[in-house]
Amino acid sequence: MSHKEKTIEITKKETLKSRKHQIILWNDDVNTFDFVIESLIKICDHDEVQAEQCAFIVHFNGKCPVKTGSMSDLKPRCEKLLSLGLTASIK
Repeated sequence: MSHKEKTIEITKKETLKSRKHQIILWNDDVNTFDFVIESLIKICDHDEVQAEQCAFIVHFNGKCPVKTGSMSDLKPRCEKLLSLGLTASIK
């Protein structure tokens, strides 16, 4: 295996390792669809269609992964969602 192949393999492993966490958004009976959609757009950088799809998945399945990434990226995002009154956790 060449040096370049080893570097690519290590980079792939590091990328996979750093992206293993997810913010899970949980269903509640308090927040409106519009509020959830607006929050996902603002905090998780979703576009409108993606945010709407996640809101429907949360409604019908009880939960939905809404953002994948490193813990250092997800923790402040999850805290913002919680501060808005949404129910979210990091897995």
